[in-house]
Amino acid sequence: MRSLNGRELAGYIQERQAKDVRRLRQANGVKPRLAIIQTKDDPVINTYIKLKKQYGADVLIDVDVHFIDQKTVPQAIKRLNEDPAVHGIIVQLPLADPSETEAICELVLPAKDVDALGSRAKLTPATPMAIMWLLAGYNVELRGKKILLLGRGKLVGAPLSKMLKSSGYDVEVTDRETASLAERTKLADIIITATGSPAILYPDMIKQDAVVVDAGVASEMGKTVGDLHPSVYERDDLTITPVKGGVGPLTVCALFENVITAARGASKA
Repeated sequence: MRSLNGRELAGYIQERQAKDVRRLRQANGVKPRLAIIQTKDDPVINTYIKLKKQYGADVLIDVDVHFIDQKTVPQAIKRLNEDPAVHGIIVQLPLADPSETEAICELVLPAKDVDALGSRAKLTPATPMAIMWLLAGYNVELRGKKILLLGRGKLVGAPLSKMLKSSGYDVEVTDRETASLAERTKLADIIITATGSPAILYPDMIKQDAVVVDAGVASEMGKTVGDLHPSVYERDDLTITPVKGGVGPLTVCALFENVITAARGASKA
């Protein structure tokens, strides 16, 4: 089995980003700043935010957390949109009232929408960027391969499908309505799964020597799990993301890549 370990690549990317930020600070006088809006006190959310704050500190990007009542979020976003010292804005999901998610995400200025959740977002969503970095980092050839993408969600599936198709790759996308999933997975050279449905993919559904990227995140009995059944890891012929440390570490890198890009754009404006 060949492991697609995102943690190994993340170290190199983090080092390069720290140099990019130093250059922005010294040559352009720009201090990249990320604002995170949080409306829900939740251990999982708090852990994610702590990770982002730590990563920001490591690459010299200032990270401010605004823990506020959801009713005041529109005014907070307006203030942050207008603040030239703020280059990126994240609305940390889930919100206390998830029914307002789309409306609130649309309020973030496209140039500052580093999570790319708004319909007018100009930046690349973090997880698809992370997946492309992971495949490129391990020299996984996409040209001439049959790529199957499981899930067409707003955060991963839909934007990743668009990226792959625009590069001219052979991509098929499945969702919950797709019949005979196993017939399709057995034909794929590369499977990228992002359904958030635990154990959707089993060993007998994957062809010999395939590449498998698990970008799914779900909760099962209080634990965070991916889309693959644990027995998939018993196959020794696959090139595959590990149970932990595959796409995740690179997603944080990709998010901060967007903050750097936004700060660089603001310095030229």
